[in-house]
This record gives sequence, C-alpha cells and structure tokens, in this order.
Amino acid sequence: MRDFPPSQAAVSVDWVYQHLEQPHLVLVDCRFDLMHPELGRQQYTAGHLPGAYYLDLNQDLSGPVQLHGGRHPLPDENTFTATLCALGIDSMTSVVVAYDDSRLGFAARCWWLLRYLGCDRVAVMDGGFAAWQAAGYPITTTLPEKKNGQFVPSIHTEWVIDRAGVKARQNQPGVILIDSREPERYRGEREPIDPIAGHIPGAINYPWQEVTDSSGHLRPLAEQKQRWSRVQTAKEIIVYCGSGVTACVNLLSLELAGIPNGRLYAGSWSDWCSY
Repeated sequence: MRDFPPSQAAVSVDWVYQHLEQPHLVLVDCRFDLMHPELGRQQYTAGHLPGAYYLDLNQDLSGPVQLHGGRHPLPDENTFTATLCALGIDSMTSVVVAYDDSRLGFAARCWWLLRYLGCDRVAVMDGGFAAWQAAGYPITTTLPEKKNGQFVPSIHTEWVIDRAGVKARQNQPGVILIDSREPERYRGEREPIDPIAGHIPGAINYPWQEVTDSSGHLRPLAEQKQRWSRVQTAKEIIVYCGSGVTACVNLLSLELAGIPNGRLYAGSWSDWCSY
C-alpha cells in the first residue's frame, strides 16, 4: 500500500474502508473491558470489521501474571510472534491496523507491541469501532481463517525499562517520568485496582484520556504537540500507568507529536507497588 507511509501511527475509518480488499491489510480487534474480561470477545463475536482478527488483552497482548512484573506483563516474544503469524502478519509487507472502543486504550497496546517487535507498518484506527459504525460501514460475524504469516521479530529492547532502571534514572537531569493514569489515581485519592494508592516519586501526570476527545477521536496534531511542549527537550521520557497498557496511548501521542524517545515501564504502578 503505497499510500501508507511507514511513520503513520493512525488512520481514519475511511482509509480502512477504502483498503479492506488489500491483501496486505491485517485488522486487529482489541476490544476489552478490565472489569469484564470476556466482554471484548463477546462483542467481537457479535460483530466486527470484515476480516478482523481478535486479540485478547489478557491472553494475547500480555504474559502470565507473577508475584512481580505488574498486572499485564509483556507477552513472551516467541508466543506472541506465533500469534502474529497465525493472523497472517508478515513483518516486512503487512499493514496492521488495530482498533477498540476504549479511546485507544487497548489498540495502542497492540500498536506499541508490534512496533516493539520491529513491525513499522502499524497504526490505530482513529475513533475506533464506534466511528466505523457511525460511518455506516459494514460489520460481520464471520470469523477469518488462521493463516501462516512470516513474522521475524527485531526487538527494540531499549524501548522497555524495569523497576531497577526507573529507580536508577528517576532523579537524573533530563529524565522525565510520566504517570498516565487519571489525576485522582495519580494523587492517591482513589485506587480501584491496585492494593496501594499513589504514584512513583518525581512522576508528573499526563492522563492518557487527554490524547482523544470524548468520542474517541485523536485530538488534532497541533494539540498533541502542544500537550508535550514541557517535555520535548527531555533527554529521556519514561511512561507508565497502572499496568503498562494505557501508557501506550501516551506513547502513541508522543509519536504523533514527533517525540519518539519515550520508554515504557512495562510493569508500571502495579509492579512498583508490589515491592
């Protein structure tokens, strides 16, 4: 697809509709609900974009939970690579578009994981499933067949940091630590999931929901750039959330704003507070 530049991080529902028949396009449905883990798959079964595959946050986009490492550890690289191959994803030729209905909260995790493994031609669908429906585009209940893609990972290990790395860097000049959770959780006034409330010392708050408007559409590029104006000269940016999932929305926003030096603390607050 010559009209898909390698640096493109988001595409419109119109773009997806116009390219539905392209053989290299792979659609990934990432709908999920943290409080009702089966809901996303049920929604997918009830209707999804034609040809779209489903990836589950807990089962596919995360690894097994351990004592430490957070609620959504990164998936095993070999296991996830096999999953991508079953979707027919080729690391050199496929164009992957991920969508959800949670303001990119889960689609961005898929987007980041694929890029972390070296797949550059991947984007999120702006506006998500609701925007697709609002445009009147077709949905289906037909499940696509498994395929045999050739995905050869080229892992960007430098994009991830662990608790020890955060502790070593959090007070260094030029290092910015960003908490992506809601302000009340950042301030420790409310903690609905993890056993301890609060934030990592020195972190500043950039709630991930600010990346989109209330309908789930990305805010204009100028607003994305303005949002990060305080950190654009940082030497290093470390981003975290509750479990390393919605932090990826902020990493997407940084990418859109032309600030690609963000690193993910994959275990995030759920790992930090487990010690």
